[in-house]
Amino acid sequence: MSEAPSPVTSGAPHEYPEKIDAAVLKIAGVVVLGAIMSILDITVVNVALPTFQKDLQVADYSTVAWTVTAYTLALATVIPLTGWAADRFGTKRLYMMAILLFTLGSVLCAAANSIGMLIAFRVVQGLGGGMLMPLGMTIMTRAAGPQRMGRLMAILGVPMLLGPILGPIIGGYLIEHASWHWIFLINVPLGLIALIYAWFILPKDNPTPSESFDFIGMLLMSPGLALFLYGVSSIPEAGSVASAKVLVPGLIGLALVIAFVFYSFKPKHPLLDLRLFQNYNLSISVITMFLFAAAFFGGLLLVPTYFQQVRGESALQSGLLVAPQGLGAMLTMPIAGALADKFPVGRIVPVGMAIIVAGMFGLTRIQADTSYGYLIAVLFIMGLGMGATMMPLMTSALRTLSGHEVARGSTLLNITQQIASSVGVAVISVVLTNQYKASQAVTAGQAAQLAQEQGKPVPSEIQQYIASFGKTAQEAMTNFMALVRHDMAHAFAVSFMVAFALCALTFVVSLFLPKKHEESHLLDDEGVPPVMVH
Repeated sequence: MSEAPSPVTSGAPHEYPEKIDAAVLKIAGVVVLGAIMSILDITVVNVALPTFQKDLQVADYSTVAWTVTAYTLALATVIPLTGWAADRFGTKRLYMMAILLFTLGSVLCAAANSIGMLIAFRVVQGLGGGMLMPLGMTIMTRAAGPQRMGRLMAILGVPMLLGPILGPIIGGYLIEHASWHWIFLINVPLGLIALIYAWFILPKDNPTPSESFDFIGMLLMSPGLALFLYGVSSIPEAGSVASAKVLVPGLIGLALVIAFVFYSFKPKHPLLDLRLFQNYNLSISVITMFLFAAAFFGGLLLVPTYFQQVRGESALQSGLLVAPQGLGAMLTMPIAGALADKFPVGRIVPVGMAIIVAGMFGLTRIQADTSYGYLIAVLFIMGLGMGATMMPLMTSALRTLSGHEVARGSTLLNITQQIASSVGVAVISVVLTNQYKASQAVTAGQAAQLAQEQGKPVPSEIQQYIASFGKTAQEAMTNFMALVRHDMAHAFAVSFMVAFALCALTFVVSLFLPKKHEESHLLDDEGVPPVMVH
């Protein structure tokens, strides 16, 4: 199969057809496959944490959680480098290298026989996985052209939705029927297919490496971002922002990031081009994206946890119960993508956000015995809203950038989403944890469970507290567990209220998205006059 000519790197102005043709769909397939590998891996590992703790004989759960944190920090470190590297080496070569690195990291993770090895190999995975999404967005944007970006970005949104839904299902199934090693080994055939696919399908690179590498920017931004996210990620474990484990890395990281912001306007080609924020579309889209990711992904994390902790469902069952959210998004995402090519996103995204706000409000009414029919309906509604929100936002941000700015713009968007998701998860996890601590019943139940898991007797004061709930041991335990579930459900309802408030704020900000036709500068590098887009 011969390689298709690149619409960006060819000498003559490129004609983009109005309809989605087979050549672009093939390119979209490569990008979606890479994105599925990266996003699915995050959610699959979340399900496996208790298994890691048991099989690798780790006493402290916070140590096991580093298998997630290490991957996140690796993503944060490598994402800022992606824009420069894409310009320097070409998107096809870099994309294939990222897939190879991610696949190699997966093999190493499967072979790990200690928690230290697993954490180290997760870093290798993250270095590859961090480049897949921004590179994929760059490849899709260049292949689609300004008139088809909404529909193409909707395709890229599919793995973003399927990851959180299929991850717990696949992870739960593999752990129950095989072993935790297989949650990494499944990436090997996917990685090999993606490599071969990319080799034949992606347009040939013609990089023009005129930019020098911003070493000072890298020394400020990458470790600064990693330290800041480490501090934020430590909030749930520490239980407070005032903890030294949170403040020290968080403040050092924030200081480095602020120093980078001031420095980045000096060099001609900074590591992260903040001058792009002069583009109104990009700026308001990034602000909306930050609030949306913090609210939605922070709240999304709680749903399977509610099913497992309050309703006693398994990881596999809770994954299946969350699936309606993805089904809702799959219905609206292609429609929103098509509309984003015809109408301003300022007339689409607020509608999607309003639907999400309604769905999140529904979750604030959650109780210990809320019917599954109600919960499934609410999750489906939230999915409808997400499908109409996320990818139109990214489309709005990128399509008025010129061709050489796309790699830098997609890098900015991915960093924003990474930071926002980490902040949202940390804030809402702290709210849930503090609500748990405020309940004497939940605290007593957790202490009793921990003692049983460690093979120790339940402390006498907790036994006496439980016994006070009934005349017989069975009656006392039944009444005690009913109160525990009631208080836990209340903690989730309060946490969802925080997510609801963030969603409402996002809706207000989304009203400032452009409502008029904008000129596309995507083809400016080819000498093509600006194209009017919606």
